[in-house]
Amino acid sequence: MPLLNSVTTPYAEALLQVVNENSQTEEMVSEVKELLELLNDSPELEKALSSPILETEAKKKIIIEIFSNKVNSSLLNFLKLLADRQRIGILTSILNRFLEIYRENSNIALATVTSAVELTDEQKGLITQKIVNIAGTEKLELVTKIDPSLIGGFVASVGSKVIDASLASQIRKLGLSLSK
Repeated sequence: MPLLNSVTTPYAEALLQVVNENSQTEEMVSEVKELLELLNDSPELEKALSSPILETEAKKKIIIEIFSNKVNSSLLNFLKLLADRQRIGILTSILNRFLEIYRENSNIALATVTSAVELTDEQKGLITQKIVNIAGTEKLELVTKIDPSLIGGFVASVGSKVIDASLASQIRKLGLSLSK
């Protein structure tokens, strides 16, 4: 999505610059993740904010009402600015880009681990160690997802590297070798 990145990157970089100047980076990263989770859990809110029917002032009112007690003033002002500039409809993309730039600047690798069931803390720790060795980085952010179709095991991805230790994959490989 290079075109979307050309729109989202300046806003994401501006937000990162503001939080770096105010020494609020870690706090802001945490709030951005919570905000993304809220938007993901509430598609109605995201639709309302991106609706061309709602006026800018109505969107700002929604933002103030919902977020004034949940986010710091820098993020609240940023959300109102996006509403003023008619960019609140791509808020999710801007926040995701913010996190990407933060990870790049902090040399943090993002790993996604999909498993058939919820992983224990011990399993997460073991998988994290394996991924750290493969990715060649000391800092790693782990995102976990559940996909029962894997039957068992997990699939981990870091950038273009994929570790497929799922039972479904092993059954598929076994089926292919038997068919030969």
